Amino acid sequence: MRNRSPTRRAVLSAAFAFAATPALAATAPYRVTMLGDSITAGYGLRAGQAVPARLQAELTRLGVAAQVTAAGVSGDTSAAGLQRVDFSVRAGAQLCIVALGGNDLLQGLDTKAMERNLTAIVARLKARKIAVLLVGIEAPAVLGASYARDFNAVFTRVARTGGVPLYANLLAGLSGQATLIQNDGVHPNAAGAELIAKRLAPAVARVLRTVK
Repeated sequence: MRNRSPTRRAVLSAAFAFAATPALAATAPYRVTMLGDSITAGYGLRAGQAVPARLQAELTRLGVAAQVTAAGVSGDTSAAGLQRVDFSVRAGAQLCIVALGGNDLLQGLDTKAMERNLTAIVARLKARKIAVLLVGIEAPAVLGASYARDFNAVFTRVARTGGVPLYANLLAGLSGQATLIQNDGVHPNAAGAELIAKRLAPAVARVLRTVK
């Protein structure tokens, strides 16, 4: 009768196959949701090219195992984000990256209303024991120096009031870089999304290391 015990080759092959199988979903200690607008939703990009997917990959590269769930809706303002925060950020999330405000800026909406919306979002998440990283967008002065100043100050005040860390500008490094922006002149392309993720990941990792 042929020996049915596994050969050394078979044992090693099975071991290597197991090691190469993605196991993040089963072992990841951190569950992250990114609440945002079209940039979070990956407008014009495949899912794997969008910021949430690239952020997860970058966190893995940094040695931080995490699942990053995209909760972005194109066109959402801070008000729309407030309306859906309770069901878009599902139970079990340990950290929510709040990346809203870009559409408030594009539409020239009232900065005081945006501040109230973002403050309420942070408060709701903290009430659910979900850590928050607030992500800002920097308004260019060409939109009006006074409005830009008021807009940019909102994120600092919300972070201070809510006692949460702030990542000041989601689009840092993209301004004026045509090779990183889609033809619409607004949304990052795949390379731009990757740059955003690389810059954002260390801030996310720092917050996650404080999460129990």
